[in-house]
Amino acid sequence: MKAGSFVFVIVALSLFSLSALNPAALETTRTRTADMFAPLLAAVNQPFYQASEYVRAVSGIAELQTENIRLEQENMRLRDWYQTALSLQSENKSLQELLNIKLAPQHSYITARVIADSGNAFAKSLLVLAGSRDGVESGQAVLAGDGLIGRVIESGQKTARILLLSDINSRIPVLIQGTNQRAILAGNNDDLPGLLHLPPEIEIEAGVRVVTSGHGGLFPYGLPVGQVVRTEEGALAVRPYASIDRVHMIRIVNKDEDPYLKQGQIKSHD
Repeated sequence: MKAGSFVFVIVALSLFSLSALNPAALETTRTRTADMFAPLLAAVNQPFYQASEYVRAVSGIAELQTENIRLEQENMRLRDWYQTALSLQSENKSLQELLNIKLAPQHSYITARVIADSGNAFAKSLLVLAGSRDGVESGQAVLAGDGLIGRVIESGQKTARILLLSDINSRIPVLIQGTNQRAILAGNNDDLPGLLHLPPEIEIEAGVRVVTSGHGGLFPYGLPVGQVVRTEEGALAVRPYASIDRVHMIRIVNKDEDPYLKQGQIKSHD
């Protein structure tokens, strides 16, 4: 055993010396040896390469998902600012004539992901991944994309169901801007909810903006809803700003406490 090791050492030293003195002498042998063992090395390294590619792919997907969520949230904020700007532009002339106006506080939102829809032609609703533990309550307004899509009708601990504007049971108090005319936006299981309780003599142009009126205290005032259109039958309807077909994330509007009621409660304790 020792003799074999000694011979191996002598051969190795001889090859090393030959390679050092004349590198070109062993170039052909080294090249042929590398070519011979290349398939074996490739086969041995393949699992490690695949594992490395998998880790790189998973890391890339995770980064893309994180970036996508960030961009969706940023897009929601930009759309909210856009709708706020439109509302302020519409009311600018009236506000200039008023003094000491107490503005409503900025709304806060609960963001949730849509996990299912009703799948029923006669019931228009969505199921979202947020519930009472997140602050979701029945009656809260729900926004998606550019505008209102409905309200919360059921709230469990982890999920909530949203009744859409198009559902036949949906009734939303709205205001037609530019006319100061209130109406009720009524769902009809169609893409264009109708407008109820309008005076028969009223003239409203197509394209006029519709927002929530805040009447009855159900929704805050000024949430964007859609634009007035005329149906083929000539009736007035509303085309919602938000397209339900492309909704993946929604925002549920938190209900703010009434500051006057809170002050009254404080005084009553005094």
